[in-house]
Amino acid sequence: MSTKSHATLRYSAMRASIFLACFLIALVLAHVGVLPVTAGASGVFLLLLIAGLVSAPISFVVLSRQRDAMSEQITGGIERRKADKRSMGARIAAQNAAEDALDDAVRAEQK
Repeated sequence: MSTKSHATLRYSAMRASIFLACFLIALVLAHVGVLPVTAGASGVFLLLLIAGLVSAPISFVVLSRQRDAMSEQITGGIERRKADKRSMGARIAAQNAAEDALDDAVRAEQK
């Protein structure tokens, strides 16, 4: 239970960590001069873009188990909500039937 209870949080944190590591590596490479990036906002945007492009395939390969666990967690939650919705509908129908029966009994007594 505990291994899958925070699967989405775990996947998101690991995905952000991989992106941040790629960004820091790109930043160091730009500082050293390996990546010819200009200073300013456009340079930072380019480094963010490079980090995103590099981290996406890395995350796809490295985080496949975490992604599957997150998918199972989300699917399980959706199925539970659907089951709760169906049971709630059945409870409401039963309550309505009981109320109708009581109303019919009261009206029968009044006649």
